Amino acid sequence: MTPTHTDPLPRFPFETASALEPPAEWAEFREKCPVAHVALASGDQATLITRYDDVKTVLSDPRFTRPTPADNAARVADTESGGVFNSEMATVLPQHGEAHITWRRTLGKWFTAKRMNALRPGMAAMAEQLIDDLVAKGAPGDLKAGVAFPLPVWVICDMLGVPDADRDRFAHWSDVMLSMTRYTQAEFDAAQREFGQYMGGLIAGKRAEPGEDILSALLPEGWPDPMLVATGIGLLIAGHETTANMIAKMVAMLLADRSRWEALLADPSLVRTAVEESLRLDANAGVGMMRYLGEDFEVGGTVLPRGTTAMCSMAAANRDERAFGDAAEMDLGRSPNPHLAFGAGAHACLGQPLARTELQVVLEVLLRKLPSLELAVPADELRRVEGLAVGGLRELPVRW
Repeated sequence: MTPTHTDPLPRFPFETASALEPPAEWAEFREKCPVAHVALASGDQATLITRYDDVKTVLSDPRFTRPTPADNAARVADTESGGVFNSEMATVLPQHGEAHITWRRTLGKWFTAKRMNALRPGMAAMAEQLIDDLVAKGAPGDLKAGVAFPLPVWVICDMLGVPDADRDRFAHWSDVMLSMTRYTQAEFDAAQREFGQYMGGLIAGKRAEPGEDILSALLPEGWPDPMLVATGIGLLIAGHETTANMIAKMVAMLLADRSRWEALLADPSLVRTAVEESLRLDANAGVGMMRYLGEDFEVGGTVLPRGTTAMCSMAAANRDERAFGDAAEMDLGRSPNPHLAFGAGAHACLGQPLARTELQVVLEVLLRKLPSLELAVPADELRRVEGLAVGGLRELPVRW
């Protein structure tokens, strides 16, 4: 599978025939070419890593971090700058060492188990209201538009003290900033500028009149405004886009085989492990996590030279038979389940306690309120979101 100089490199991410099924290349690459050269949407070359141990090793190594514009790394997007992963935000937020640890520790106080448990009743009430609204409009309905998208937006807006009425504006900006093939460089620059101005205005308002929210709480830390703005933008994008997509994908996976839904109805105590298994089996997770190798590094028996952009496919790694028995099967009670859906190491997803809580709450409420829920179209007719760094479904048609 190693290409010759004349062969075009495989294009990553790979195409799939179905929105819920993994591309065949994942298993192929894991077995035959676990450290492979691929071309990204930009046309730039990256090194794709697909085995569980290798992905975990690269992500956990503190020497390597997300590429910055100074690294001359591979660009994910087909725009000149390469999208959000190569944007100015990457230079503003601390990516290394003590400064990064302090930044994470400061934000981490907002994502403790205690805080998440305190948010549960409000999340459940919001989920119930959204489901009632969906039902009132009549079946079939779009569960993504009606429940999966608005719930995480409402939660992160509440945590950041952002007016919920502005959600359509920042949803558009985050769509543009996460794009790999959909928007021009000028559109990306405009979205980043407008989002920055919006967040700057919001922070100025918090200085004048602090509230009970994350941004207000960060003001006494003395962070410069660009760092506050980048943090706010990062939390808003990460706090709604990935979770909204994951809620829809999780429900689709559980309804695609009706016996899974029935098993959860019979034993709701499986909700927690079912959420983890849905995260592990996500076949439509997006591009993965990039790491820039600042020195030579051996992984999977291959020495990667300094200057390599490594693309770690957590989703491919999560189906590695070396790490998970019956890895291709959905086991709702799988435990332990050390999947890599949230990454690993110092850059593992900061908001994973929030995402887990939202996924659990939505699933609990759906099982209770809509036990007869089912897909309104065959699973293989579900349509993927194309051209974004985060994978998802365009809509989730359901009836009850």
